[in-house]
Amino acid sequence: MRDPRIDFWRGLALVFIFWDHIPGNRLGELTLRNIGLSDAAELFVFLAGFGAAKAWGPLLLRQGYAVACQRILKRAATLYVAHIFLMVLLMAVVFVANAHVETRDFISEMHLETFLTAPDRVLVDAVLLRFRPVLLDPLPLYIVLVLAMGAALPLLVHRPLLLLALSGLLYALWPDLRWPSRFGDPGWFFNPLAWQFLFFIGALAALHGQRLTGLLASRPAQAAAAMLLVAAAALAFSWRVPDLHDQVMPQAVAHWLYPIDKTNLDILRLIHFLLLAWLAAVWVPAGRWTAALPARLLQAMGRRSLPVFCAGVVLVPVADALATVAGSTLMADLLVGFGGFAAMAVLALVLDWFARPLPTPRPAV
Repeated sequence: MRDPRIDFWRGLALVFIFWDHIPGNRLGELTLRNIGLSDAAELFVFLAGFGAAKAWGPLLLRQGYAVACQRILKRAATLYVAHIFLMVLLMAVVFVANAHVETRDFISEMHLETFLTAPDRVLVDAVLLRFRPVLLDPLPLYIVLVLAMGAALPLLVHRPLLLLALSGLLYALWPDLRWPSRFGDPGWFFNPLAWQFLFFIGALAALHGQRLTGLLASRPAQAAAAMLLVAAAALAFSWRVPDLHDQVMPQAVAHWLYPIDKTNLDILRLIHFLLLAWLAAVWVPAGRWTAALPARLLQAMGRRSLPVFCAGVVLVPVADALATVAGSTLMADLLVGFGGFAAMAVLALVLDWFARPLPTPRPAV
């Protein structure tokens, strides 16, 4: 049976990603990045692994590895086509916004100026996933992780501890195993060699998490996790008051703590998210709240995560341009933030409606 909480959290991650990427929007103050060391990116990747394992693990057992790999390759191809289409659509939206908002240079801000000077090279790099404008890093990462799932699926199902060890070893070695990029390219914002660990942790939790039920239910362990999360929230709050942070943070601790790198999934980000996911799973059980309208809207978005994510990416420059024209006001932030959320929710509901089976026609008498 499908757990409605998974779609709910996935939908919430999509909303948070949208709000986080609208520059200066006040709704970005309500997202995960404000309460600790991780943010919606960790939630999205973890749930991607969770959902992939739920879909393809049982398929491996029922119909074999060849059928499962066929489905995985089909999904990777869908993601690739979506990425290319999304890039073209995003560039069109950015160019239109740049032509109508004189006070901003959206082309430079989105790192699209190379397209104007060398379109032939950019098109080739785009096909090879080497050209990735701002906002377009998640889908190439997801493509690589889906293909990695195809290679690791037998281990995921039959040898989970071996997969965890191999994935953890690759994560630990990421400083020496950089993801390849062409000369002069700063590389992928999300290093797949690091983020694959969280993806496979999500996959392992989906198929084998019940083995940890006793440990996760431990009240002392939950209390310790909660205290660590409170400490992380206090640290995140201190970043808003730099003078206070510098006064209370010992230099030796700061030298050890920083930088908390997102590109290579710093261990502190990973631990923070796993603690957060653990307590959310234990303290937020499925119940009547999942039937409330806001929860149902987020669940619909979670079920249609790929088209909703693509819509959110396109809506970011639109919302940014509208907010720039309207001015930096609370009302403008609320309108573009919740307007984008409404548009993504409507898209998800429409796609749900189209996915419903057609009624069986009655036979003629």
